[in-house]
Amino acid sequence: MATQRVIVSRDIKFLESSFPHKDPNKLSNFESQVPSSVPTSHPPLVTFDEDIDPSMFPSVPANEDQETPLTVEETMDPSVRPTAPTTQLRRSIRERRPSSTLKGFDTSLPTSLTITEPAPPSASPQVYPLANHVSYDRFSVSHKAFLSAITLTKEPKSYREAAIDPRWQKAMKQEIEALEANQTWELTTLPPGKKAIDSKWVYKVKFKPSGDIERFKARLVAKGFTQIPGVDYHDTFAPVAKMVTVRSLIAVAALRNWPLHQLDVNNAFLHGDLDEEVYMKMPEGFGQPNDTRVCRLKRSLYGLKQASRNWHAKFTSSLLQLGFKQSKFDYSLFIAHKGSTFVAALIYVDDVVLTGNNEQFISLVKQRLDNDFSIKDLGPLKFFLGIEVARSPNGIVLSQRKYAIDILEDSGLANGRPSAFPMEQHHQLGMANTPSSADPGQYRRLIGRLLYLTVTRPDLQYSVNFLCQFVADPKQEHFTAAARVLRYLKQSPGQGLFFPSHGSLQLEGFCDADWGGCALTRRSTTGYFIRLGAAPISWRTKKQSVVARSSAEAEYRSMATAVSELIWLRGLLVELGVPQTQSTPLHCDNQAALHIAANPVFHERTKHVEMDCHFVRERVQSGEILPIKINTRDQLADLFTKALGAERFRYLLRKLGICDLHASV
Repeated sequence: MATQRVIVSRDIKFLESSFPHKDPNKLSNFESQVPSSVPTSHPPLVTFDEDIDPSMFPSVPANEDQETPLTVEETMDPSVRPTAPTTQLRRSIRERRPSSTLKGFDTSLPTSLTITEPAPPSASPQVYPLANHVSYDRFSVSHKAFLSAITLTKEPKSYREAAIDPRWQKAMKQEIEALEANQTWELTTLPPGKKAIDSKWVYKVKFKPSGDIERFKARLVAKGFTQIPGVDYHDTFAPVAKMVTVRSLIAVAALRNWPLHQLDVNNAFLHGDLDEEVYMKMPEGFGQPNDTRVCRLKRSLYGLKQASRNWHAKFTSSLLQLGFKQSKFDYSLFIAHKGSTFVAALIYVDDVVLTGNNEQFISLVKQRLDNDFSIKDLGPLKFFLGIEVARSPNGIVLSQRKYAIDILEDSGLANGRPSAFPMEQHHQLGMANTPSSADPGQYRRLIGRLLYLTVTRPDLQYSVNFLCQFVADPKQEHFTAAARVLRYLKQSPGQGLFFPSHGSLQLEGFCDADWGGCALTRRSTTGYFIRLGAAPISWRTKKQSVVARSSAEAEYRSMATAVSELIWLRGLLVELGVPQTQSTPLHCDNQAALHIAANPVFHERTKHVEMDCHFVRERVQSGEILPIKINTRDQLADLFTKALGAERFRYLLRKLGICDLHASV
């Protein structure tokens, strides 16, 4: 009787007694032919004696790609090989349809042969754990303790979180007592027509160089963004140290083997005098329920618009009395140079970095500043503005490992798949026309955090600069591109800058331009990279202000931007005791731009160029700048003008002076 069914049969015999890999002799022969691991061809990264374990690595070469060694365990019989936790594979969500060749046939299985899906595990292992990309094996025991302390210690984000912890309650009480002892305010009734600004608590854990907690610091901050100009404040400008100055000072200290000391001023802004009439609501948690009085501020308070200006003026006056002179190239840098004594003080709000060749004078400066402002000596520079500092006889490494990990964890991509480079080559993000994002604020916050990460990550400069152009109206493609940057960051969160303690003190610059790189405006992108010896100190990516009519014009404009930075750096280094006695080489890969810089030519390609760009020729004639032709392959500034592929990106990255102490050993 016809059943209209197709039955497929297989005749299989299982020879369990002669399984090929059951013979131990065959397995031993196989093992003798395959090495236990394939050694990498790359030398180790770093050897350090102070913050980093000296027994780990002998030198500091360029950053290379690590390859996964092949082991015998990966080719052994599963019955012999040690068992490892299995990883659940991702199943396709594509709709499955029956094959057209079986159309008209009943392909259903009998009830006794129904296949059931295995139950998913309760907790599947992470496929790309962050621990695979962060190692601490290169560091000494004391520095490991310090890194562990700053990583594991969590700080409250609100008063409600801090109020349940006795340590933070004590810190807030101490802050209020200090404010009252300093006569920061007086309680009064709010006059008619006046508006009281609000305040908030900010919490910070201060660490000793050993990693022990020095204190829990609670700071009362006024919400100065609600102040009214002309009523609550007038002048607000206060200089803040440029990050280029910070890197330059640390690079010189590494090359000159100078110590780096860190100071913290207690309640720095309270030392500034307040001339305006400002009222503030009572601090959260310290006012009575029915008390309607407000605080009339008599002293500056953190958060006020004019607070930084008042404090900087007071601190500047004290340093000048100690014999320091204010730098003409960065007003937050102070130099004391008399005879053979050289000491530099760098101010960033209330954080102070001291370095120089005279320890006795540095101790005197600490004592005088403590008498005037009450400072805390935090010892050797370890953690400054979120930057981790590790030092050894070989040099200094700056990284933002903790900051990078915090960004990854807050974005939910800490366990995401890493990427080899931050942005796709030949992308069309500028032409994205999908609907706008429902939450542009999230995109802006992420890009803002990535911007600060470029302080020690020049490899992110172009990607972050490009994504900044869409903060007003981000599309979904821009979110995806930002996530790609985070996946690249996950590959090496501990990567940073290496400032060697031996080498040249000669400035060297690289400049490049991507002609018409912007698909919307057709403006070119300027990029430059400057190093002091082998230490990277300055880099930039910027869209040019006008449309260049030729590649020569675009390259010439980028050269003018780089020359401006080099002239400023030459003056700064003179004040730091590192005068540039030779012409500063500036590498450019465009022969036409080099010709324009060297000769007073005016033709169709140059007669419309602004005169301020032609100052390059003056600096070349004076001998300060020496333009040099460089092969495009070796142009380091190419990394700052466009998105590159993985091979080209890694090739240039190895030449920038990058170091990853946290890479897996």
